Amino acid sequence: MLEEKKYFYLLIIIPIAVLVFMLLQLWKRSAQRKFADKQLLERLSPEKSIFKPILKLTIWCLAIASLVVALVNPKIGTKLETVKREGVDIVFAVDVSKSMLAEDISPSRLDKAKRIVSEIINNLGSDRIGIIAYAGRAVPQLPITTDFSAAKMFLSNLNTDMLSSQGTAIDDAIRLAKTYYDDVEQTNRVLVIISDGEDHTGGAGKLAEEATKEGIKTYTIGVGTPKGGRIPIKRRGVTESYKRDLQGEVVITRLNEKTLKDIASEGNGEYIDGTVTEEAVEFIKNQLSVMDKTEFEAKKFSEYQDQFQWFLGLAIFLLLLDVFLLERKTAWLQKLNLFNEKGA
Repeated sequence: MLEEKKYFYLLIIIPIAVLVFMLLQLWKRSAQRKFADKQLLERLSPEKSIFKPILKLTIWCLAIASLVVALVNPKIGTKLETVKREGVDIVFAVDVSKSMLAEDISPSRLDKAKRIVSEIINNLGSDRIGIIAYAGRAVPQLPITTDFSAAKMFLSNLNTDMLSSQGTAIDDAIRLAKTYYDDVEQTNRVLVIISDGEDHTGGAGKLAEEATKEGIKTYTIGVGTPKGGRIPIKRRGVTESYKRDLQGEVVITRLNEKTLKDIASEGNGEYIDGTVTEEAVEFIKNQLSVMDKTEFEAKKFSEYQDQFQWFLGLAIFLLLLDVFLLERKTAWLQKLNLFNEKGA
């Protein structure tokens, strides 16, 4: 666990120091060559060390890195304990088909879907969550967990290029979601499907009905507009063209509310219009608040201890070591020949 990650930016000092050192060495060599040749310089400064400036730079870089890590203050959990929590198991199935790139909802349907899920997570309490991505098929992204930070990380990585098989297989997403709920006694199970409703397979309603027999309540959130929009083809964030069909016509993708409403109805849930993020999030929040919470166990690290002192101590040791490393040769080091300078 890292307490102050913001201090990592200070590591930029290291490459800057290396660059300055290299430029300084080049300038010194150029100035020395103008003053005298190599043999004369060696006679004028016989005690000058070749390796110590590099060694001193290395020590300084390590000291800076140690100080930065000390500022970040890594912590280690010293005890793993089991805690009792009450909540609902929620699985989010997010549509990542190409139609989700349409920008009839700003900034795009997929970005809107990810924002809705992220805001729902922000309003959860002791619930557990899982994430599924689907297009032409469904793939697991995050199993049921209480780690909301990990969930947001996986959520942010969702994109329309992660699945090669295109389409919108909502039925496959429901089928996969049924395997997420591992507690046979857990009855508070919620599946939230976020999509534009362009189901290319059919059968999702029947599967949602079957899921209700396993205690799974299915909600659907529609992202998009009935008017629809074009699917942009972008390169480096710039729209170059729009997706076309086999006849060369620009494809217009539209929100299919009927499909999503039918799935929600069969799944003993409700359909939510995702146009206004706050309204969709508030609706899900209210639905979860009236559900019975089931107690479950979760393991977590506790009694975190600061570890900055080790890195601070290392930095101080390196800085003290640097005091004894002068750029010129010292008598006792020269006798020991630690840096093989006699051979050099």
